[in-house]
Amino acid sequence: MSDDTKDMAAEGKAHHRSPLLPVRHSQADFFVCDVFDAALKGDTASMEHPIFSLSKKPDMKVRRYENGDSWAEIRPGSKGLATVFDRDILIYCISQLMAALNSGRPVSRTLRLRAHDLLIATNRDTSGRGYLQLREAFERLQGTQIATNIITGGKETFDVFSLIDRARIVRETRDGRMQEAEIVLSDWVFQAVEAQEVLTLDRRYFQLAKPLERRLYELARKHVGQQSNGWKIGLEKLRNKCGSQSTLKEFRRMLQAVIDADRQHDYMPGYVFALDGDMVECRAKQTTRVLPFRPGIQLQPETYDQARDLAPGWDIHALESEWRNWINNKAIFPRAADAHFLAFCKRRGRYPGFR
Repeated sequence: MSDDTKDMAAEGKAHHRSPLLPVRHSQADFFVCDVFDAALKGDTASMEHPIFSLSKKPDMKVRRYENGDSWAEIRPGSKGLATVFDRDILIYCISQLMAALNSGRPVSRTLRLRAHDLLIATNRDTSGRGYLQLREAFERLQGTQIATNIITGGKETFDVFSLIDRARIVRETRDGRMQEAEIVLSDWVFQAVEAQEVLTLDRRYFQLAKPLERRLYELARKHVGQQSNGWKIGLEKLRNKCGSQSTLKEFRRMLQAVIDADRQHDYMPGYVFALDGDMVECRAKQTTRVLPFRPGIQLQPETYDQARDLAPGWDIHALESEWRNWINNKAIFPRAADAHFLAFCKRRGRYPGFR
C-alpha cells in the first residue's frame, strides 16, 4: 500500500470516527465505585456566565462579563484561570451534594472524596498524569477569583471569592497518586446547591473533547431545556457568552465546524445548532436522534408528562436515555414499555441512588 493510499485510509477513518472522547472506564468500575448513582448537576450561574476559560494553555487574562444588571469579573491566579475542564470537579461535587439532599442527608461545603472516583466519574485518565492534572485543576479553581453581583439563592451582594476555598490532599501514595482529597466549596457555589439552582447534565458532557463544545452544551441546557421553540442569539453575543477570545471570524469558523461535525456524527448531547448569517439558533434534538432506541420500543407522548410528575426536577429525556441503556445492558424486553419506564422514573424520584 502506497503512502498516499495509507493517508487516504487514515483520513477516511477519521472522517467516520465520532468526535466524542471514548468512555475510558468499564461499567464494572462505575458499580464498584458507586459514583454514577448521582445524576450529573451543574449550577445555572456558571452555565449562564462565562466563568471558565476555553483555553487549554495557561490563561492569564482578566475577564469582565456584563448581562443587564449582572456582571462578573474573573481574575486568574498564578496558574491561570480555571478552565472548562476544571469545572468537571465542581460538577462532580454539586452532583454528590444534590444526591444527598434528594435522599434527605445533611450536606456541607466540605466534601471528602476519593480521587479515583472523581477521575472515573468525569471520564478522566487514572494514570499518574491524570492525578497530576487533577492537582493542577485544584490549584486553578482555588486561585481563580471572581468579583460579581450575580444572584444565587435569591440574594444579590457584591462578593469576591474563589471557586473553592481550599483543596487538601488527605492521603497520598508513595508513587505520588492522591487517594483522598478534601474540597471546601465557596459560599457562592454552595448557595446555588442549597437553593437548588442546578440543572441535570447529559453524561456525554464528559466525552466532549473541545472546550467550545462543552460551553455550547451548557448554554443550550440553560436557555433551551426541552422547549420546542428553541433559542436564538446573535453570533457576537454568543461568542461573548461562551467567553471566547477568538475573533468573530474565527469563532464563526469554529462554531460551523461543530455544526458540521454534529450533522455528520450526531454527537452533541441533546441540542442542535444552526448558523444563519449572524444569527445562531439552538433547538432540542428529537429524542429519536440522540437516544439508543431498541426496535419496536416507542413511548407515548403522554408518558413523558406522567414521568415528570413521578420524578420532579429530573431531566426526563436524560432519564429515558439511562432507562434505555439500562434495559439494553440487562437485555430486558419489557412487554409494556411505557409502564416499565414510568416505574423506573418513580423509583428514581423516590430513591435517587436506584440504578
